[in-house]
Amino acid sequence: MPSFTIGKPPPILDFSAFYADDSHGKAKLVEQVRDCCLHNGFFQVTGHGLPLDLQKRALSCGRRFFLLPMQEKLKLDKKQNKYGRGYEAVRSYQAELGTDPDLKEDFSIGREIPKDHPSCLQGKLGCGPNLWPENIDNREEFQKTTMEYFNSVYRLAEDIVTVLSLSLGLDANHLDGLKNEPRVGVMKYQYYPQLPEGADLEVTRGFGAHTDFCPLAIILQDGIPGLQVLDEPTGEWVTIEPVPGAFVVNLGESFTELTNGQYKSSIHRVINNPDSDRLSVPFFFNGDPDYLLAPLPICQGSGDEAKTPPRTIQQLVLSRVQERYARVQK
Repeated sequence: MPSFTIGKPPPILDFSAFYADDSHGKAKLVEQVRDCCLHNGFFQVTGHGLPLDLQKRALSCGRRFFLLPMQEKLKLDKKQNKYGRGYEAVRSYQAELGTDPDLKEDFSIGREIPKDHPSCLQGKLGCGPNLWPENIDNREEFQKTTMEYFNSVYRLAEDIVTVLSLSLGLDANHLDGLKNEPRVGVMKYQYYPQLPEGADLEVTRGFGAHTDFCPLAIILQDGIPGLQVLDEPTGEWVTIEPVPGAFVVNLGESFTELTNGQYKSSIHRVINNPDSDRLSVPFFFNGDPDYLLAPLPICQGSGDEAKTPPRTIQQLVLSRVQERYARVQK
Protein backbone atom coordinates (compact mmCIF):
# COMPACT_ATOMS: atom_id res chain seq x y z
CA MET A 1 0.00 0.00 0.00
CA PRO A 2 1.35 3.48 -0.84
CA SER A 3 2.40 5.76 2.01
CA PHE A 4 -0.12 8.51 2.74
CA THR A 5 1.70 10.36 5.50
CA ILE A 6 -0.03 13.70 6.00
CA GLY A 7 1.71 16.44 4.08
CA LYS A 8 3.58 14.07 1.74
CA PRO A 9 3.35 14.28 -2.07
CA PRO A 10 1.54 11.59 -4.08
CA PRO A 11 3.35 8.24 -4.13
CA ILE A 12 5.34 7.10 -7.15
CA LEU A 13 4.01 3.86 -8.66
CA ASP A 14 5.88 1.61 -11.09
CA PHE A 15 3.41 1.22 -13.94
CA SER A 16 5.59 -1.33 -15.76
CA ALA A 17 3.74 -4.05 -13.86
CA PHE A 18 0.75 -3.37 -16.12
CA TYR A 19 2.74 -4.43 -19.17
CA ALA A 20 4.61 -7.35 -17.58
CA ASP A 21 3.58 -11.00 -17.54
CA ASP A 22 3.28 -10.97 -13.77
CA SER A 23 -0.20 -11.34 -12.30
CA HIS A 24 1.03 -10.66 -8.76
CA GLY A 25 2.77 -7.44 -9.81
CA LYS A 26 -0.28 -6.28 -11.73
CA ALA A 27 -2.60 -7.01 -8.80
CA LYS A 28 -0.30 -5.01 -6.52
CA LEU A 29 -0.36 -2.04 -8.93
CA VAL A 30 -4.15 -2.18 -9.16
CA GLU A 31 -4.44 -2.13 -5.36
CA GLN A 32 -1.98 0.78 -5.12
CA VAL A 33 -3.99 2.79 -7.64
CA ARG A 34 -7.20 2.05 -5.76
CA ASP A 35 -5.68 3.26 -2.49
CA CYS A 36 -4.54 6.48 -4.16
CA CYS A 37 -7.95 7.10 -5.72
CA LEU A 38 -9.76 6.57 -2.42
CA HIS A 39 -7.29 8.90 -0.69
CA ASN A 40 -7.11 11.96 -2.94
CA GLY A 41 -7.06 10.85 -6.58
CA PHE A 42 -3.38 11.72 -7.10
CA PHE A 43 -0.43 9.46 -7.87
CA GLN A 44 2.74 9.51 -9.96
CA VAL A 45 3.87 6.88 -12.45
CA THR A 46 7.19 5.69 -13.76
CA GLY A 47 7.72 2.62 -15.95
CA HIS A 48 5.00 3.88 -18.29
CA GLY A 49 6.86 3.17 -21.52
CA LEU A 50 7.18 6.75 -22.78
CA PRO A 51 10.85 7.46 -23.49
CA LEU A 52 12.54 10.20 -21.49
CA ASP A 53 13.77 11.55 -24.82
CA LEU A 54 10.19 12.10 -26.00
CA GLN A 55 9.35 13.93 -22.77
CA LYS A 56 12.39 16.16 -23.20
CA ARG A 57 11.54 16.87 -26.84
CA ALA A 58 7.98 17.83 -25.90
CA LEU A 59 9.24 20.23 -23.23
CA SER A 60 11.66 21.69 -25.77
CA CYS A 61 8.79 22.25 -28.23
CA GLY A 62 6.86 24.09 -25.54
CA ARG A 63 9.82 26.31 -24.78
CA ARG A 64 10.28 27.13 -28.46
CA PHE A 65 6.63 28.06 -28.83
CA PHE A 66 6.55 30.51 -25.95
CA LEU A 67 9.75 32.19 -27.17
CA LEU A 68 7.89 33.28 -30.30
CA PRO A 69 7.06 36.99 -30.61
CA MET A 70 3.63 37.84 -29.23
CA GLN A 71 2.33 38.76 -32.70
CA GLU A 72 3.11 35.22 -33.89
CA LYS A 73 1.35 33.60 -30.93
CA LEU A 74 -1.69 35.83 -31.32
CA LYS A 75 -2.14 34.58 -34.89
CA LEU A 76 -3.27 31.37 -33.16
CA ASP A 77 -5.60 33.11 -30.69
CA LYS A 78 -7.95 30.53 -29.17
CA LYS A 79 -10.84 33.00 -29.22
CA GLN A 80 -10.82 33.00 -33.02
CA ASN A 81 -12.07 29.42 -33.33
CA LYS A 82 -14.71 27.23 -31.70
CA TYR A 83 -12.59 24.10 -31.33
CA GLY A 84 -10.67 24.94 -28.18
CA ARG A 85 -7.36 24.97 -30.03
CA GLY A 86 -4.62 27.56 -30.05
CA TYR A 87 -3.04 30.20 -27.83
CA GLU A 88 -4.19 31.95 -24.66
CA ALA A 89 -2.31 34.91 -23.23
CA VAL A 90 -1.81 35.52 -19.51
CA ARG A 91 -4.87 36.59 -17.52
CA SER A 92 -7.30 34.91 -19.95
CA TYR A 93 -8.66 32.44 -17.38
CA GLN A 94 -9.55 32.48 -13.70
CA ALA A 95 -9.72 29.15 -11.94
CA GLU A 96 -10.00 30.43 -8.37
CA LEU A 97 -12.50 32.95 -7.07
CA GLY A 98 -11.03 35.83 -5.10
CA THR A 99 -7.72 35.86 -6.97
CA ASP A 100 -6.39 37.65 -10.02
CA PRO A 101 -6.80 35.85 -13.36
CA ASP A 102 -4.18 33.15 -13.85
CA LEU A 103 -0.60 34.16 -14.63
CA LYS A 104 0.14 31.64 -17.37
CA GLU A 105 0.16 31.19 -21.14
CA ASP A 106 -1.39 28.17 -22.87
CA PHE A 107 -1.11 26.51 -26.25
CA SER A 108 -3.72 23.76 -26.76
CA ILE A 109 -3.82 20.96 -29.30
CA GLY A 110 -5.85 17.79 -29.74
CA ARG A 111 -6.45 14.96 -32.16
CA GLU A 112 -6.51 16.23 -35.74
CA ILE A 113 -10.19 16.12 -36.74
CA PRO A 114 -11.19 17.97 -39.94
CA LYS A 115 -13.95 20.59 -39.87
CA ASP A 116 -16.26 18.46 -42.03
CA HIS A 117 -16.02 15.41 -39.75
CA PRO A 118 -19.43 14.50 -38.22
CA SER A 119 -18.09 14.98 -34.69
CA CYS A 120 -17.00 18.49 -35.63
CA LEU A 121 -20.25 19.34 -37.33
CA GLN A 122 -22.15 18.14 -34.24
CA GLY A 123 -20.05 20.36 -31.97
CA LYS A 124 -18.54 17.52 -29.97
CA LEU A 125 -16.21 18.53 -27.17
CA GLY A 126 -12.56 18.77 -28.21
CA CYS A 127 -13.15 17.96 -31.88
CA GLY A 128 -11.54 20.08 -34.56
CA PRO A 129 -8.37 20.90 -36.47
CA ASN A 130 -5.23 22.09 -34.76
CA LEU A 131 -3.63 25.48 -35.27
CA TRP A 132 0.12 25.48 -35.84
CA PRO A 133 2.67 28.31 -35.70
CA GLU A 134 3.96 29.20 -39.13
CA ASN A 135 7.23 30.85 -38.19
CA ILE A 136 8.65 28.52 -35.57
CA ASP A 137 12.05 26.90 -36.07
CA ASN A 138 11.81 23.36 -37.47
CA ARG A 139 8.06 23.67 -37.92
CA GLU A 140 7.63 20.13 -39.27
CA GLU A 141 9.56 18.63 -36.34
CA PHE A 142 7.51 20.76 -33.89
CA GLN A 143 4.25 19.33 -35.22
CA LYS A 144 5.58 15.78 -35.45
CA THR A 145 6.95 15.74 -31.90
CA THR A 146 3.83 17.36 -30.47
CA MET A 147 1.52 14.80 -32.08
CA GLU A 148 3.84 11.91 -31.22
CA TYR A 149 3.68 12.97 -27.59
CA PHE A 150 -0.10 13.49 -27.73
CA ASN A 151 -0.73 10.03 -29.19
CA SER A 152 1.66 8.33 -26.75
CA VAL A 153 0.11 9.94 -23.68
CA TYR A 154 -3.38 9.21 -25.00
CA ARG A 155 -2.51 5.49 -25.13
CA LEU A 156 -1.15 5.70 -21.59
CA ALA A 157 -4.41 7.32 -20.46
CA GLU A 158 -6.39 4.43 -21.94
CA ASP A 159 -4.14 1.97 -20.09
CA ILE A 160 -4.75 3.86 -16.85
CA VAL A 161 -8.51 3.62 -17.50
CA THR A 162 -8.09 -0.16 -17.68
CA VAL A 163 -6.29 -0.18 -14.33
CA LEU A 164 -8.99 2.05 -12.84
CA SER A 165 -11.63 -0.42 -14.02
CA LEU A 166 -9.77 -3.30 -12.36
CA SER A 167 -9.31 -1.21 -9.21
CA LEU A 168 -13.09 -0.96 -8.86
CA GLY A 169 -13.43 -4.74 -8.98
CA LEU A 170 -14.73 -4.65 -12.56
CA ASP A 171 -13.56 -6.43 -15.69
CA ALA A 172 -10.61 -4.82 -17.44
CA ASN A 173 -12.81 -3.71 -20.34
CA HIS A 174 -15.79 -2.48 -18.30
CA LEU A 175 -14.95 1.19 -18.86
CA ASP A 176 -14.02 0.78 -22.51
CA GLY A 177 -16.93 3.04 -23.43
CA LEU A 178 -14.65 5.88 -22.35
CA LYS A 179 -12.32 4.84 -25.17
CA ASN A 180 -14.90 5.11 -27.94
CA GLU A 181 -14.53 7.51 -30.84
CA PRO A 182 -13.89 10.37 -31.25
CA ARG A 183 -11.22 9.65 -28.57
CA VAL A 184 -10.91 13.21 -27.35
CA GLY A 185 -8.05 14.65 -25.37
CA VAL A 186 -6.50 18.06 -24.85
CA MET A 187 -2.76 18.56 -24.57
CA LYS A 188 -1.39 21.91 -23.48
CA TYR A 189 1.97 23.54 -23.42
CA GLN A 190 1.69 25.75 -20.34
CA TYR A 191 4.16 28.50 -19.52
CA TYR A 192 4.32 30.08 -16.07
CA PRO A 193 6.42 33.25 -15.92
CA GLN A 194 8.61 33.88 -12.92
CA LEU A 195 6.73 35.39 -9.99
CA PRO A 196 6.88 39.16 -10.46
CA GLU A 197 8.80 41.08 -7.81
CA GLY A 198 6.42 42.54 -5.25
CA ALA A 199 3.49 40.36 -6.37
CA ASP A 200 0.65 40.01 -3.88
CA LEU A 201 0.86 36.34 -2.90
CA GLU A 202 -2.71 36.38 -1.63
CA VAL A 203 -4.13 36.84 -5.13
CA THR A 204 -1.35 35.82 -7.56
CA ARG A 205 -1.63 32.32 -9.01
CA GLY A 206 -0.12 30.61 -12.01
CA PHE A 207 -3.21 28.40 -12.07
CA GLY A 208 -5.68 29.02 -9.27
CA ALA A 209 -7.01 26.32 -6.95
CA HIS A 210 -9.28 23.97 -8.89
CA THR A 211 -10.31 20.44 -9.64
CA ASP A 212 -10.13 19.06 -13.16
CA PHE A 213 -13.31 18.15 -15.02
CA CYS A 214 -12.13 15.31 -17.26
CA PRO A 215 -11.97 11.68 -16.13
CA LEU A 216 -8.20 11.94 -15.64
CA ALA A 217 -5.20 14.17 -16.30
CA ILE A 218 -1.55 13.29 -16.93
CA ILE A 219 0.98 16.03 -16.22
CA LEU A 220 4.61 16.31 -17.30
CA GLN A 221 6.63 18.82 -15.28
CA ASP A 222 9.95 20.38 -16.15
CA GLY A 223 12.49 20.55 -13.32
CA ILE A 224 10.93 23.59 -11.64
CA PRO A 225 8.48 23.05 -8.74
CA GLY A 226 5.15 24.86 -8.67
CA LEU A 227 2.37 22.22 -8.76
CA GLN A 228 0.68 21.81 -5.38
CA VAL A 229 -2.14 19.60 -4.11
CA LEU A 230 -4.30 20.47 -1.11
CA ASP A 231 -3.90 18.13 1.85
CA GLU A 232 -7.46 18.28 3.17
CA PRO A 233 -6.82 16.94 6.71
CA THR A 234 -4.38 19.77 7.46
CA GLY A 235 -5.43 22.42 4.94
CA GLU A 236 -1.79 22.63 3.81
CA TRP A 237 -0.58 22.86 0.23
CA VAL A 238 1.88 20.08 -0.64
CA THR A 239 4.33 20.69 -3.47
CA ILE A 240 4.71 17.83 -5.95
CA GLU A 241 8.43 17.99 -6.66
CA PRO A 242 9.30 17.12 -10.28
CA VAL A 243 10.70 13.60 -10.70
CA PRO A 244 12.65 12.99 -13.94
CA GLY A 245 10.70 10.67 -16.23
CA ALA A 246 7.61 10.54 -14.01
CA PHE A 247 4.09 11.70 -14.79
CA VAL A 248 1.66 13.12 -12.24
CA VAL A 249 -1.77 11.51 -12.65
CA ASN A 250 -4.94 12.86 -11.09
CA LEU A 251 -8.62 12.08 -11.36
CA GLY A 252 -11.13 14.73 -12.39
CA GLU A 253 -14.74 15.37 -11.48
CA SER A 254 -15.99 13.06 -14.24
CA PHE A 255 -14.49 10.03 -12.54
CA THR A 256 -15.69 11.17 -9.14
CA GLU A 257 -19.26 11.33 -10.48
CA LEU A 258 -18.86 7.93 -12.13
CA THR A 259 -17.90 6.40 -8.77
CA ASN A 260 -20.54 8.38 -6.83
CA GLY A 261 -17.86 10.16 -4.85
CA GLN A 262 -15.83 7.10 -3.85
CA TYR A 263 -12.82 8.09 -5.96
CA LYS A 264 -11.56 11.58 -5.17
CA SER A 265 -10.82 14.58 -7.35
CA SER A 266 -8.65 16.84 -5.21
CA ILE A 267 -8.06 20.57 -5.35
CA HIS A 268 -4.68 21.57 -6.75
CA ARG A 269 -3.00 24.72 -8.03
CA VAL A 270 0.18 26.08 -9.60
CA ILE A 271 2.25 28.80 -7.94
CA ASN A 272 4.60 30.95 -10.00
CA ASN A 273 8.15 30.22 -8.90
CA PRO A 274 10.02 33.23 -7.46
CA ASP A 275 13.35 32.11 -8.94
CA SER A 276 12.50 30.86 -12.42
CA ASP A 277 9.87 30.52 -15.08
CA ARG A 278 8.31 27.09 -15.50
CA LEU A 279 6.88 24.84 -18.21
CA SER A 280 4.49 21.92 -17.93
CA VAL A 281 2.69 19.71 -20.42
CA PRO A 282 -0.68 18.59 -19.03
CA PHE A 283 -2.90 16.17 -20.92
CA PHE A 284 -6.63 15.95 -20.21
CA PHE A 285 -8.33 12.70 -21.22
CA ASN A 286 -12.00 13.07 -22.14
CA GLY A 287 -12.43 9.98 -24.32
CA ASP A 288 -15.99 9.84 -25.63
CA PRO A 289 -17.72 13.17 -24.84
CA ASP A 290 -21.11 11.40 -24.94
CA TYR A 291 -20.15 8.92 -22.21
CA LEU A 292 -22.83 9.10 -19.50
CA LEU A 293 -21.59 9.86 -16.01
CA ALA A 294 -24.10 7.84 -14.03
CA PRO A 295 -22.86 6.09 -10.85
CA LEU A 296 -21.56 2.60 -11.47
CA PRO A 297 -23.76 0.02 -9.68
CA ILE A 298 -20.72 -1.28 -7.79
CA CYS A 299 -20.26 2.23 -6.35
CA GLN A 300 -23.88 2.76 -5.35
CA GLY A 301 -25.32 0.66 -2.57
CA SER A 302 -28.92 -0.48 -2.47
CA GLY A 303 -31.10 2.52 -1.74
CA ASP A 304 -28.24 5.01 -2.05
CA GLU A 305 -29.01 8.07 -4.10
CA ALA A 306 -26.74 9.38 -6.81
CA LYS A 307 -24.80 12.38 -5.51
CA THR A 308 -25.06 14.13 -8.88
CA PRO A 309 -27.62 13.88 -11.69
CA PRO A 310 -26.58 11.84 -14.74
CA ARG A 311 -24.89 13.91 -17.44
CA THR A 312 -22.37 13.39 -20.18
CA ILE A 313 -18.69 14.27 -20.00
CA GLN A 314 -19.35 17.03 -22.53
CA GLN A 315 -22.11 18.55 -20.40
CA LEU A 316 -19.94 18.56 -17.28
CA VAL A 317 -16.79 19.91 -18.91
CA LEU A 318 -18.47 22.67 -20.91
CA SER A 319 -20.47 23.94 -17.95
CA ARG A 320 -17.36 24.17 -15.77
CA VAL A 321 -15.17 25.80 -18.44
CA GLN A 322 -17.80 28.42 -19.23
CA GLU A 323 -17.99 29.36 -15.54
CA ARG A 324 -14.27 30.10 -15.38
CA TYR A 325 -14.07 32.15 -18.55
CA ALA A 326 -17.12 34.14 -17.43
CA ARG A 327 -15.22 35.24 -14.32
CA VAL A 328 -12.58 36.99 -16.45
CA GLN A 329 -15.19 38.68 -18.65
CA LYS A 330 -17.05 40.32 -15.74
